[in-house]
Amino acid sequence: MAERSTAAVDVADNSGDKPLTAKADKATTDGVEAENKAGTHKDTERAEPESPARAAQPPELHSGHKLAKRYRLEECVTRLEGFSSWRAVDEKLRRAVGVHLLPADHPRARPVLAAARSAALLGDPRFVQVLDAVEENDLVYVVHEWLPDATELTPLLAAGPMEPHDAYQLVSQVSQAMAAAHREGLAHLRLHPGSVLRTESGQYRIRGLAVMAALRGITSEHPQRTDTEAIGALLYAALTQRWPYESNAHGLSGLPKGVGLIAPDQVRAGVHRGLSELAMRALVNDGATASRQEQPCTTPEELAKAVAAMPRIRPPESAFATPPAYQRTNYQRGTYGQPPQHSGRATQPVPVPPPPLQSRTGRALKWSVSALLIAALGLGSWQLADTLLKDGSQSKDDQHSQSTGDGTPKGKPGKPIAIQRAKDFDPRGDGQEKPRDLPKAYDGDPNTAWSTDAYVGRSNFGNLKPGVGIILDLGRTQQVGNVKVTFVGGETSVELRASTSSDDVLPDSLDDFKKVTKGSGTDVNLKGTGLKARYVLVWLTNLPQTADGDYRGKISEIKVTS
Repeated sequence: MAERSTAAVDVADNSGDKPLTAKADKATTDGVEAENKAGTHKDTERAEPESPARAAQPPELHSGHKLAKRYRLEECVTRLEGFSSWRAVDEKLRRAVGVHLLPADHPRARPVLAAARSAALLGDPRFVQVLDAVEENDLVYVVHEWLPDATELTPLLAAGPMEPHDAYQLVSQVSQAMAAAHREGLAHLRLHPGSVLRTESGQYRIRGLAVMAALRGITSEHPQRTDTEAIGALLYAALTQRWPYESNAHGLSGLPKGVGLIAPDQVRAGVHRGLSELAMRALVNDGATASRQEQPCTTPEELAKAVAAMPRIRPPESAFATPPAYQRTNYQRGTYGQPPQHSGRATQPVPVPPPPLQSRTGRALKWSVSALLIAALGLGSWQLADTLLKDGSQSKDDQHSQSTGDGTPKGKPGKPIAIQRAKDFDPRGDGQEKPRDLPKAYDGDPNTAWSTDAYVGRSNFGNLKPGVGIILDLGRTQQVGNVKVTFVGGETSVELRASTSSDDVLPDSLDDFKKVTKGSGTDVNLKGTGLKARYVLVWLTNLPQTADGDYRGKISEIKVTS
């Protein structure tokens, strides 16, 4: 059993920490929480001391106060150690933002300003972006993104351990993001479940890069090692729902005292073996893990490479609803108009219809109807003959119009091919992209649509993935002549890809599909010349920008013809 590293960092606040004011919304601040004043940090991070003269007091501000005649403060989220954090509104761009405020003479004001400006230059969409950093009217304030659709990792872990694929996505995305930050000379030093957010699209966003540590006056002699152990602690908690230290933190129970750091697969049954070993390699930085003697990961870059070297962990398969068994109607069973048969009971006699009218009026009515029928037959015969004569005179023109220049007949318009089922396809993300709305993409109703998740920064999915799409199952291998895709919201780039598989199991890798053709626009016809396939992939590669400033693709209708 491996012992805990002496350099291990308890990246979380103490478990008893409570903010002095109630938090607003969910997972939208930068993760700054009030600490229990009786608690202390139990790690190698060093907090810079306050000035001996006096500790700077937070500015006396209130809801409704405006900064730079633009940012209107709405609700105080945190007030701690001479600074305060607010939920605010950017009245110029009409969007919610977060704001950190502290006096210009605060001993940490200059480091916070420098950290915020450095983080803003990174511009990586995997981090909550710093939008502004200003010193004005004896105040220093930092404005950052506010993500109303994101959820902190803390409540997600409180709900239970993550599935292996979700935990894999967490450690993969966070380690890659922190590796990129360290290449630019930026460290976090306070990575914990409260500083990692998951959006509705399954992407993880890290908040408080450099700024959170600067606000608390935290430094580290080995910043890369500190952040690597923090990522390992996040993975450990995701696998076991336990904090990998003896103290409780973030609503999670710590490990039993005196047993040291034990592997996740020894804490909980059913833990993925590879992820368990990966967590130990990140946490035990002073030696190899106990299970396979793998080298420890001491930097986010090494951890990201170790994640990439693991066998791929696939997401759980989406369950397709099985249609109900086909029920034949009474007409098809030959029992239309007959009373239902009941076992064990006498058959009810069929009632005899009343006799036809035998009076003089009845006979006159029959002759009238007969005469009308004869007249209708005569008129119809005359019209039929006239039509045949016209068709005969135009037969040569018709033959000419139905042939091409080389004398071969023209092809008839393609027949519709029914889509038997469909699956959202996101191989480089979390494996899912709005699966519940998939039927809206081919239900024949142009007023309904399937949409991708929202992406920020760039039209190519925020530079996070090559694309997303929909796999269409045509039921069997058959000739595909054209796939028409109608988009909503603006011009969208799309590719038609096809798989050679004919099995009932849907292909699950982008390498399984070969590119057939591509197009761009709002009504795109993708020609499948000579294409025979059972599975085709409508693959979106570039998205239009919405009125909210993000990027999203919407498909209102897909029609496949032979």
